[in-house]
Amino acid sequence: MIVMKFGGSSVANAERIRHVASIIQAYKNERPVVVLSAMGDTTDHLLEAADEAVKGRVDIKKIETLHYDTARELGIDVPAIKELLGELGTLLTGISMLHELTKRTRDYLVSFGERMSVRMMAAFLEKSGVPAKFYDAWDIGMVSDSNYMSAELLDEVWDTIPKAFDSYKSGSSPEIPIVTGFIAKDKNGIITTLGRGGSDLSATMIGAALKADEIQTWKDVDGIMTADPRVVKEAHPVPEVTYEEAQELAMFGAQVLHPRSMIPCRKTGTPVRVKNSYNIKSPGSIIVEKHSGERPLVTAITSVKNVSLIDIQSSRMLGAAGFLAHIFNQFLKWNISIDVIATSEVSVSLTVNGKTPLDGVIADLSRVAEVNVKNSKAIVTVICDASRSSFILADAFASLSKNGINVQMISQGASKVNISFLVEQTQADDTVRILHSALFK
Repeated sequence: MIVMKFGGSSVANAERIRHVASIIQAYKNERPVVVLSAMGDTTDHLLEAADEAVKGRVDIKKIETLHYDTARELGIDVPAIKELLGELGTLLTGISMLHELTKRTRDYLVSFGERMSVRMMAAFLEKSGVPAKFYDAWDIGMVSDSNYMSAELLDEVWDTIPKAFDSYKSGSSPEIPIVTGFIAKDKNGIITTLGRGGSDLSATMIGAALKADEIQTWKDVDGIMTADPRVVKEAHPVPEVTYEEAQELAMFGAQVLHPRSMIPCRKTGTPVRVKNSYNIKSPGSIIVEKHSGERPLVTAITSVKNVSLIDIQSSRMLGAAGFLAHIFNQFLKWNISIDVIATSEVSVSLTVNGKTPLDGVIADLSRVAEVNVKNSKAIVTVICDASRSSFILADAFASLSKNGINVQMISQGASKVNISFLVEQTQADDTVRILHSALFK
């Protein structure tokens, strides 16, 4: 058994749905469970419709047009979608009367995208002669807490998911399950969404609970690349990475699985394969617990732009116990996530997302320290065997120095799989290219 996850761009229109359906058919003998996101920009259109409804205007024309036109092009009749669109119109009418959109109502609203997507795909597969059945996430036991917009799945899903697929696993039911990603229901039967990376989490949770042979996530490149191919023309696929390396890649800008989605498959050791939907014969990249062979010196290079550097220095707290604790407590107070950090006894340099409001935390920190903020920076991260950092840094700094790139800060991750460099944002792409040339010889 395998789990196959397709994102919104993969099912954006009739042409893409036909293509994904052909991939599903190619793997039908491996007993796939298919997890889908909403079609294309449907989630954005739903949120736009909600904004208009809060202002008193109900309009679902964009959403209706996309789904009705797609069904017509596919030559299918999907009464379940028409029913959902009617339910959506009723919901938006209610929002327009209240002039309010709560987190709970927002989750209900955006769930329509995934729910229509699976109905569309199941209907088309049936028309193509492939037995299929759509499932909303709660139909297969996806139960979450009530933290709307960012819910977490409850531990009981490890039992409820396998029970839901008993007949499919045994072979008594031939219908391929087409399941909504991103959504669940809480204990009270209220729809929730799983937040960032929610569809990835749906797929890995299902795969791990079912003890699948493999979880596949389908994208538009031949797996995980050594660098962004739009930046580095010589970038090539990485055959194998560990869960830890994949998490670090995702944290520092690479479009891999969201870090939280790795948690279920790490518990069971279920491998995850990143495949190319435009090149299904390519083996892609596999994500596993440990490298099967010798660990490579460098796995990949990625970058995050629009970063702010905050330098915090305090001679008044020289040697004072709790200096670092005080600093981090201020960031906790303002709910600000820190990316990279370097410290000494009386100074701390750290980076945050450049869009983060900083006035409050700077005011608090300024009471005990001198604070200096520098914007428009970038973090370039080398995913590597950091236990051999001397070899990596020697080649990296020699190449960067030769090309006039000044590194403003360096941090070696505690996980021992990454080394990060802070540079000017305008130099980010050049830095990636230089490091790729130096480290992938």
